[in-house]
Amino acid sequence: MTSLIDHYAVIGNPVKHSKSPAIHTLFAEATHQQLEYSAQEAALDGFEKALSAFFQDRGGKGLSITVPFKEEAWELANIKTVRAQKAGAVNTLWVDAKGELNGDNTDGVGLVRDLTANHSVSLTSANILVLGAGGAVKGILAPLLQEQPSSITIANRTLTRAQALAASFKHESLLSVSTFEALNHPFDIIINGTAASLQGQALPLSPSIINSDTVCYDMMYGAQTTVFNQWAQQHGAQQCIDGLGMLVEQAAEQFFIWRGIRPDTASVLNHLRQQV
Repeated sequence: MTSLIDHYAVIGNPVKHSKSPAIHTLFAEATHQQLEYSAQEAALDGFEKALSAFFQDRGGKGLSITVPFKEEAWELANIKTVRAQKAGAVNTLWVDAKGELNGDNTDGVGLVRDLTANHSVSLTSANILVLGAGGAVKGILAPLLQEQPSSITIANRTLTRAQALAASFKHESLLSVSTFEALNHPFDIIINGTAASLQGQALPLSPSIINSDTVCYDMMYGAQTTVFNQWAQQHGAQQCIDGLGMLVEQAAEQFFIWRGIRPDTASVLNHLRQQV
C-alpha cells in the first residue's frame, strides 16, 4: 500500500547532528506540504544499498546527501545537472517519471544566495579568495564564476591540489592559485572552504589579506564564532559570516527541486540561530 505522505531523508555518516530534518520540516509546515523527512546513517561501504532501499523499497521521493557520500552519489546518478557535473559531487537526488536517478548540487547556489540575498554582498567585479581545494570548494566555484567576479584565487596548503582544481575549469581565465603563505594583498571577499574551523585550527594566513572593506565567510558554523571568523574579526574585516545561512539556502533549493515551491528562508534561519 502506497503511503499518502511523501518520504525524504538525508543520508550520511555520521548524520545524527544534521539540521536537515528540522529545516525541511519547517519548510513543509510553512508551505503546507505533506511530507516526512528523516536522517538515515549508511555504513561507509553501504551507500548504494541504502539508496536502493530508500527509493525502491520505501518509495522515497528525494534524498539529501552529506559527507562522505557526495562523490559516490555523483557516480550513481544517471542524469546530472550542469552544476552537478561541474561540482563533481551531488548533494540532491530524486527519481524522475522515467525512473531515472537524477543528481544536482545546491551547495554553491546556497552560498551565493546567502551572500547576495541575506547579506547584501555583491560578488560582481569582486576579487575573491577561496581557501581550500577539496570537494566543498569544488562545489561552489561554478556558481561563484556565474556572478562575474573580477578574479577568484584558490589557495591551498598543497599547491598541486589547487592547480588540479583550477585546471578542471578549462579556459577559465579568472582563476589563479596560491599557497596560503604566499598570499600578501587584500581581497574583497574571502571564503573559507577548509575544515580547519571544525578542528579548531587557524590557517597560516597573513593579516595583509584583510582590510576594512573585506567580507569574510566561513562555510562552517557553530554555537560560537568560528576560529576563522575570530581571526578575521581581530584583523579588522568589515563583515564576518558563518555557513548556517548557506545550509538553509541550499536546502531551500532542494525543496524547490523536489516540491516546485521555494520556501521563505528568513524565519527558518532565525529559528536555527536560536537553537545553535
